[in-house]
Amino acid sequence: MPFWLLAVILLLVLAVWSIVSSSDYRVIFRATSRGIVMTLYVSLVAYVLATLLGLFFGLLRVSKSRIIKEAATFYVELIRGIPMLVILYYIAFVGAPALINFLNLLASPLINRGIIQKFNVRQLDFTWRAILALMLGYSAFISEIFRAGIESVHKGQMEAALALGMSRWQAMRKIILPQAVRNVLPPLGNEFVAMIKDSALVSALGVQDITQLGKVYSASTFKFFETYNTVALLYLVMTISLSMFVKYLEHRMAKFKR
Repeated sequence: MPFWLLAVILLLVLAVWSIVSSSDYRVIFRATSRGIVMTLYVSLVAYVLATLLGLFFGLLRVSKSRIIKEAATFYVELIRGIPMLVILYYIAFVGAPALINFLNLLASPLINRGIIQKFNVRQLDFTWRAILALMLGYSAFISEIFRAGIESVHKGQMEAALALGMSRWQAMRKIILPQAVRNVLPPLGNEFVAMIKDSALVSALGVQDITQLGKVYSASTFKFFETYNTVALLYLVMTISLSMFVKYLEHRMAKFKR
């Protein structure tokens, strides 16, 4: 077992002992751990959507059409160049109202006839605004992972598939993508770990995740040291567990390739 992992385990043991032996820490743990479900919900939903969108743009990035490739590259570079917190605020306070206005415009014939009611921006709650922001932000990075995975498959396999009479899409779906996905599973796992950590940003919108609950509790009790120790512990347990799983996955994939 590596020394760094022993040090982390020791730190976790000390933290758990503090929670068990201190009534203050137990109260704080109960107050903040309620946000675990929201943190995992936001991270998981945003990650699944980001993976699907990232795969779409990853496929566009390897397109033979220069226009499609350039348009996808524009999206990827634009999103990657903007801080996640800025994307979060932009989607929450600019993108969401614009989306609702667009939906009202599309549905205006039905709205004018009284068939449906006009959409209100408050119908799109801040949890879903946060999910959409994380989805857009991470889709750009995930698209690059998929692009690299697709390009890691030898070009001769595509040429052989085309020579056998397959269309380019059939070859991509049945031959290239299965191999590419197997190659990119470990980095995709790392992106999910990063998503768990970046999900703390949604507290800026008041979403009741671990960070937000810790912020509220510390502001009312002024026990900042104990509260943020507990918040850090909760994130550390989740991220270390996922990181160990990703390392195990990388090891398994390396053995499979051999």
